[in-house]
Amino acid sequence: MTNQHSSQSSVTEPSSHRLPFFAARQAIRRHASGGNVLILATVLALVVANIPAINHYYFDFWNQEVRLQIGDFNVFSHGGEPMSVLEFINDALMAIFFFTIGLEIKREVLVGELSSFRQALLPIMGAIGGMAVPVCIYYFLSKGTDYSGGAAIPMATDIAFSLGVLAMLGKRVPLSLKIFLTTLAVVDDIGGIIVIAAFYSTHIEWILLLYAAGLFALLLLGSAMHIKSKVFYLGIGGVVWFLFLNSGIHPTIAGVLVAFCVPASPVFPPKKYVKSIRRAISNFNLEDDESLNGKTILNKQQMNWLKEIESSSDKVISPLQDLEDSLHGMVNSFIVPLFAFANAGILLLGLDPASVVDGISLAIICGLVIGKFAGIFIFSWLTVFFKFAPMPVRANWKMMCAVSMLGGIGFTVSLFIATLSFSGMGAHGVDLLNHAKLGIVVGSLLSGILGFVMLHSFLPKERIDEEAEDAD
Repeated sequence: MTNQHSSQSSVTEPSSHRLPFFAARQAIRRHASGGNVLILATVLALVVANIPAINHYYFDFWNQEVRLQIGDFNVFSHGGEPMSVLEFINDALMAIFFFTIGLEIKREVLVGELSSFRQALLPIMGAIGGMAVPVCIYYFLSKGTDYSGGAAIPMATDIAFSLGVLAMLGKRVPLSLKIFLTTLAVVDDIGGIIVIAAFYSTHIEWILLLYAAGLFALLLLGSAMHIKSKVFYLGIGGVVWFLFLNSGIHPTIAGVLVAFCVPASPVFPPKKYVKSIRRAISNFNLEDDESLNGKTILNKQQMNWLKEIESSSDKVISPLQDLEDSLHGMVNSFIVPLFAFANAGILLLGLDPASVVDGISLAIICGLVIGKFAGIFIFSWLTVFFKFAPMPVRANWKMMCAVSMLGGIGFTVSLFIATLSFSGMGAHGVDLLNHAKLGIVVGSLLSGILGFVMLHSFLPKERIDEEAEDAD
């Protein structure tokens, strides 16, 4: 959501007002471009998994062992056994994904859409409804069955996929709606993290967990002492991840907890940074120094001045923002698509088409398509109706209805929770997981198509001037 300013404030404070929107637009573009890669990886997985000549290579590959051996010690081991490629992706690489989510949550709480309670209330309430209603629908349809334990599967919104759909409509979509959906998805992620921590832990090894708690306390102490070294947090965080992996607590939770410890304050205050670069730039006399006119290499003194600017620039960006910016590309373009490629491969050739509208598949589809839509829209409407929070700027209830439908795209975290729900149940668990994946893919696809069609009908036909929107 955007803040509503008077025309006077938009004239007197244009730069301070536009900076948050610039940051929001940058984050939205990153997620939207990642959504395109995610769609490609999903389609590719479904195709490869259903080509009889090669699909056995696809399924066998994920069972290969992964080792990073130091003597007799394997870093990628769980309970003394080497991790498979699939476990490595789901437990190690996805810990990096949840680490970036933790960084994003901390930034949003400090300076983003979650920093103001009134500003954040509408997407928070929408997210709560979008989690509670799908869980209730799933539980109602699965009560008394062997798949009732997967009630959390339809509660998530995939930020990359949903923003990818919005990106297809270009500048017809008000920025406030994009920010609403992004913030809602972040709150959804918080709910998913809580569910994973609370319900998907196995037998607890308390000694390992105690060691992890000690290292976590060390990270908090480092943050309190203003230690800015990213190596400090990532190095100790890696050990915390290993201890969580072998303690019975799902290791992705380690990624979130470590992210909360990363400092959000820079080494250099911005004012000191500006003074530093002004001093360094003033050494370059553009009028008298003829060496700057041509394409010549810099001398040693000029190099030192530029190095001073470079060093200051590195220190004015906080470790939290630097890590978030550095990891976003790898997470959106590699880790999440790889996760989708490894987990979205469903062998459709052996499935009864009628199973799509039966059992666990039907429960998930109803949870995503009906539950997410109804939960997000009703809770948002009640919040605005009782004047707890304002409507997003330039939005109406038809647009909110369409965005609520997009909330049913619950791909990445839904697949992740489904995998956790039915792993370790033998052949029957594999069958449940395949049908759960089918429900997730179909439900997300239906939500995406319906949301796109609704937005295409309800949005203004002309492009929105984002500069004018920022000034509202």
